[in-house]
Amino acid sequence: MLVNFSVKNFRSIKDKVTLSFEAAKSDNLEDYYIIEPKEGVRLLKLGLIYGANASGKTNVLKALDFLRDLILEPVDKKTDTINVSPFLFSSNTPNENTILSIEFFQEGIKYLYDLEVNKNTVVSEELRFFNPNKALVFKRVTDIEKQLTRITFGGKIEINKAHKLILEANTLWNNTVLGGFLKTNIESIELQNVIDWFQNKLKSIVHSKSNLFDYVSNKLDSKEIDKRTILEVLKKADFNISDIVVDVNEQVVTSGFTDLISEQILIYESKLKKLKSEKKITTKELLFEHVVNGTGKYHLSFDDESAGTQRYYEFGGLLDMLINNEIIFPIDEFESSLHPDLLKHFLLSFLVNSKKSQLIATTHLRELLMEKDIFRNDAIWFTEKKEDGSTDLFSLDDFDSSVIRKESSVYNAYKAGKLGATPNLSDYYLDLDYE
Repeated sequence: MLVNFSVKNFRSIKDKVTLSFEAAKSDNLEDYYIIEPKEGVRLLKLGLIYGANASGKTNVLKALDFLRDLILEPVDKKTDTINVSPFLFSSNTPNENTILSIEFFQEGIKYLYDLEVNKNTVVSEELRFFNPNKALVFKRVTDIEKQLTRITFGGKIEINKAHKLILEANTLWNNTVLGGFLKTNIESIELQNVIDWFQNKLKSIVHSKSNLFDYVSNKLDSKEIDKRTILEVLKKADFNISDIVVDVNEQVVTSGFTDLISEQILIYESKLKKLKSEKKITTKELLFEHVVNGTGKYHLSFDDESAGTQRYYEFGGLLDMLINNEIIFPIDEFESSLHPDLLKHFLLSFLVNSKKSQLIATTHLRELLMEKDIFRNDAIWFTEKKEDGSTDLFSLDDFDSSVIRKESSVYNAYKAGKLGATPNLSDYYLDLDYE
């Protein structure tokens, strides 16, 4: 579970900003919002980020995604560059390092991971854990001139000298130590725990145009997602869908056809062998069953359904994963293709039914702020563009009673610009006299 994430000098983020899931002292909606990974630790399930277009709210999610990719997809050569984008609207920051820090719980243990990176190298890296007291797992420094990595392990970590040398040899100057560990055949419980968290708990960004159909359908086919959850969600959201069925079609192919495929199309050898042995192509089509007037059953393909139905089918799959697993989904432009009532329904279903998962989402849907009975102030965040063009990130909980009273309308305050994070629009007249 995510506790805090901080980033500095990344895309529109110049100065350090921190997104925190540590709950405030308020017991408002405690039963629905709070997770306790450890006694005395109260974390939020939800973080909603509001802000004007180009204010940088998506870049907070992109920074988290960048860190995940840097760890799980290490480059292979010393000459490869790191795909990091510093803040460009300054004379200094393009040549300065990007700094990231993340704090999370894995298997009941809290980890703190710090990283400093530029386009050429991982400059420094440090992992600490609390088991139960704070202790060093490893500290890494890079000799920039020699392009070499040096790793120091903490006193509580058991690793023999040979394995340490193997890890150093595999941790190129442009790899993280965790990425280097992925290339080795050595054992480390602490490093593996952290890798597992980034790989299995923290998911990649879901963008507004992300095609989740294949992702959800494949997990549905492999029983990783329960069809009953998706159907329940679709029914409660008032879609007239009674079942989801898979139409399987098989077509016999000749040996000449398989030879043609192998010559003209890039195909994995294993799949080509399977095709030659089975001599058939199997296609699957997802169909939605509708019952009309309580009598006839009719089937529509996914493509024939509305954009809203398609998106809610995909979100129904995500909801099943959030309810039945311990995962974190970052979602950009949460309201894309969804009616506000469906968005509210999804959020409430998540808050009521999930036990260990977290959701981070950017949104423009300010109408949600009218629903004081379904959100906590510490779960609402805002991004705002500062005078120098950089991004500021702050929480609704940061405002004192002079701005937001307990009985105040957050929606009206946000709409009126009292909370910032809204577009600064002037009049509607355009100067079209270009002469």
